Amino acid sequence: AFGSHTDGNQELLPCEVCGRRFAADVLERHGPICRKLFNKKRKPFNSLKQRLQGTDIPIVRKAPQSKPQPVRRSNWRQQHEDFINAIRSAKQCTLAIKEGRPLPPPPPPTINPDYIQCPYCMRRFNETAANRHINFCKDQSSRRVFDPAQTAAKLASRGQAKAQMHPKKEPTVTSAVGALLQNRALGAPNVAPTRPGELE
Repeated sequence: AFGSHTDGNQELLPCEVCGRRFAADVLERHGPICRKLFNKKRKPFNSLKQRLQGTDIPIVRKAPQSKPQPVRRSNWRQQHEDFINAIRSAKQCTLAIKEGRPLPPPPPPTINPDYIQCPYCMRRFNETAANRHINFCKDQSSRRVFDPAQTAAKLASRGQAKAQMHPKKEPTVTSAVGALLQNRALGAPNVAPTRPGELE
């Protein structure tokens, strides 16, 4: 009905490329064209370039995407164990408070493997803070040598010097209390002081 080349009894054959069905003589013409179109790779349509074409506005190229940073291995197992230990410790403390027993010792601190240790002061920081701190600590250590034992000795010697300069004073008593104690020592110790309102 749509063309003289198609009869109701004529068999339609599918195209190997697009799968549409055609008569044998039409398929011979369609096949090479269909293969050519499907094999040709079309460039993606750039709407910005099309809009700016013919204007004085320069086309800015997209900046190349930075390489994705390597994903660190998650320490979820250690974090989970630390969390469980903290909960157990809290339960033991609550139970000890209810029963009136002394509190159990706190769980030992765990070292986060993601933290970076400063080689100068041995403290640990995350990556961003470590980059800032290590440069600062290196500069400080080059200015003055920091020795923990030496610093402790200096603090102890300062404490001793301060104690010698300001010895502890014995508590002073007022003159009235001193006189009362002296009278008791010299006078009759067995005589009890009279209270106001008592009959002599």
